[in-house]
Amino acid sequence: MTAARYRRILLKVSGEGLCASGNKGLDIDEIDSLAREVLSAQAAGAQVAVVVGGGNIVRGAELSKRGVTPATADYMGMLATVINSLALQDMLEKHGAQVRVATAISVHSVAEPYVRRRVLSHLEKGRIVILAAGTGNPHVTTDTAAALRATELGCEVILKATKVDGVYTGDPKKDPSATRYEKLSYMDVLNQRLKVMDSMAISMCMEYHIPIIVFDLKRDGNIARVVRGEQIGTTITG
Repeated sequence: MTAARYRRILLKVSGEGLCASGNKGLDIDEIDSLAREVLSAQAAGAQVAVVVGGGNIVRGAELSKRGVTPATADYMGMLATVINSLALQDMLEKHGAQVRVATAISVHSVAEPYVRRRVLSHLEKGRIVILAAGTGNPHVTTDTAAALRATELGCEVILKATKVDGVYTGDPKKDPSATRYEKLSYMDVLNQRLKVMDSMAISMCMEYHIPIIVFDLKRDGNIARVVRGEQIGTTITG
């Protein structure tokens, strides 16, 4: 087996990665599939930190449009990521993995608080760490949380697992002529306003020279392929 190209990775998974396509809530089969993918990345030799979104349960932006106070809506979204993190933790543990959930907001009964040195210790000991509740602050996306945690934890790459196989010139579902980029620069993403991650996350990755690889989560084995250095999806670098 090819050795891992990356020693430590941060995997960013949207809430949609924990439910069937087009649905909401939690789908055990989808969570089990995600757990197997995460384990395959670890088996390839990488230390794995995971940031999960919560959009399958609560979308703060949608709630705020319907009258919920924006900060409150964002805190609800953070709690949704805790639910997703616990579900993924449980499934990973059923496969024999050692897993810790570290959350940016206090939920002492079900998860430990995010403490950078403690998380680093977990990673060095071969444990998978799921990072929940974003940064613990409203008005900050989980994409930005992923970029921040990647810089804090010394991750060599951010793997952004999505429902499409990369970044396209347009929406491939609506525009049959849309083509996929193999490589982009951070400035390409910012200048063209490509909907990869929010501008704060892209700027942070650019400042700290952390590449982002956007790829299809639903294709079996993709995470391990990326970890081994295979060219998949779209790579965003300087």
